[in-house]
Amino acid sequence: MTDVGRHPKITLHTLSEVVDVKGYVGNFHVNILKRARYVDEKECTACGDCVKVCPVVRPDEFDLGLSSRRAIFSPFPQAVPSAYVINVNECLGHNPVVCAKCVEACDKDCIDFHMSDKEIVEDVGSIVVATGLDVYDPTELDEYAYARFENVLTSLEFERLINAGGPTKGKVLRPTDLKRPRSVGFVQCVGSRSAKKGGSYCSNVCCMNTIKSTLMLKEHYPDIDIKVFYIDIRAFGKGFEDLYMRSRRSGVHYLRGLPGTVEEEPDRGLKVSIENTATGKLETHHLDMLVLALGIKPAASTQRLQEMLGLQLTPDGFFLEAHPKLLPVDAATRGVFYAGCAEGPKDIKESVTQASAAAARAIRLMHKGEITTEPITSMVVEEHCKSCGKCAEVCPYNAIKVDVKRKTPAVVNTAACAGCGTCAAECPFGAIIMNHFTDEQILNQVHALLEEKPKEKILAFACNWCSYAGADYAGVSRLQYPPNVRMIRTMCSGRVDEKFIWDGFLKGAPVILVSGCHIGDCHYIDANHWTEKRIKKIHKKMSKLGIRPERLQLEWISAAEGVRFADVMQQMEVLREGVTSEEIAETIEILKKD
Repeated sequence: MTDVGRHPKITLHTLSEVVDVKGYVGNFHVNILKRARYVDEKECTACGDCVKVCPVVRPDEFDLGLSSRRAIFSPFPQAVPSAYVINVNECLGHNPVVCAKCVEACDKDCIDFHMSDKEIVEDVGSIVVATGLDVYDPTELDEYAYARFENVLTSLEFERLINAGGPTKGKVLRPTDLKRPRSVGFVQCVGSRSAKKGGSYCSNVCCMNTIKSTLMLKEHYPDIDIKVFYIDIRAFGKGFEDLYMRSRRSGVHYLRGLPGTVEEEPDRGLKVSIENTATGKLETHHLDMLVLALGIKPAASTQRLQEMLGLQLTPDGFFLEAHPKLLPVDAATRGVFYAGCAEGPKDIKESVTQASAAAARAIRLMHKGEITTEPITSMVVEEHCKSCGKCAEVCPYNAIKVDVKRKTPAVVNTAACAGCGTCAAECPFGAIIMNHFTDEQILNQVHALLEEKPKEKILAFACNWCSYAGADYAGVSRLQYPPNVRMIRTMCSGRVDEKFIWDGFLKGAPVILVSGCHIGDCHYIDANHWTEKRIKKIHKKMSKLGIRPERLQLEWISAAEGVRFADVMQQMEVLREGVTSEEIAETIEILKKD
């Protein structure tokens, strides 16, 4: 932090919040709201004279309420900048008549109650999202009695207790009587790996954090009795298994099973009942202190930032990377990168590794001074555009701007456009041309593939990133599927226009398949949602026209699902065989009339 604060090329905005982000890669405009500190950070020397005279006492958030602070305080040790800050909602001095003792005590005249919040605009070329994490709130898990008994602590509270700079100077004391506990229990997976409460995912750091805490306790208090209640221990990092075995050898008892009830005894001790799944017996343990290993959950700012930057989230609520293997730190929005627990639970080593990778990716993108874009972008034909705004609505990258009120033609920002083609497929007036994947090019492919013996063929539209790659994988894996499949590659399933489908049936295709990435895994954020809506609309129209909707299939196939691709094609072949020549001829007549 100190190096960051002193670096001449780093501007550090503390007490600040990003309120809006506009623009695109290489040209982001970031609006920042900088909260008033009410202390001149350049003049303040953090001498502490103001703190001594402040009459307002509040729980210290950094020590999780285990100690207190004043209304004027330093957020945490070694904070940058090294200056105090005033919580104006707690302070009595914003009206000088009431207090202002800190103003009188400050020889440097650093305190200014006339400061106000400022709005700052920064122009940046790339953005690294490192929003950190929140921890699970265990109060809803009543079986652990965190809200009822003082001697039930969270892992974060315990971390502050055993820290040399903590409220007890590193001495482990029970909150109720400030005596050293003779026995301590740790409960794993609190808020993790649970489908009902908390997250269903593993929080990654909890097991090793508990193992570290048990080793520290044994080093300082060898006679202390320690029990760890767990589902299973996940020690998969470098040297982690050795630490786990060291903990067991030091005398820590690991019991497979989570507590069902926690009761308080007359001496303020805790009676913990568990079902030991290793022995199949119900056991009762008497402890002086119980520590809950809290799971990790996404930061509170995740949802708002996702909306501002047009990012994608996993079902667990973390940010989704562009590709889990090839682009693990890139967002789907170009110029945005991830670091730390913004993308998923990880420990310090993994966070540092990802942060280094994100910095390298940002440097690689920006060091040339200019951005190179793919030629596969959209282009608006102004004379055909009716300014309806549909293209701007469906664009997952906010790359299209339309002034609906003034009826000005749509404008495509080619630097922000990723080339999914959803706008071209949804435009009702044919006013958008998708370079290299134009309507004419795709329709010509349809005509060429169905020119001879169309009844014997399966027409398939495949997404470049997933289903087309899945077909490749099926091929290299030597998987057998019908040889009469004729594939048309598009960058995204969102590019498959309704007229491509009707033209395929008009040319005699017995069955048509549209395939793409799984919902939630789209290479273009959420473009395949529009594919799904479009296919449902076509199915309804087919039913009205008297055409069997089963002849048009929508399947999600990932790049790794070669077996699924082969299975889907086998199913399509069965469907094809069930379509008669009379049915195809009838379909052609219906479409010609329509």
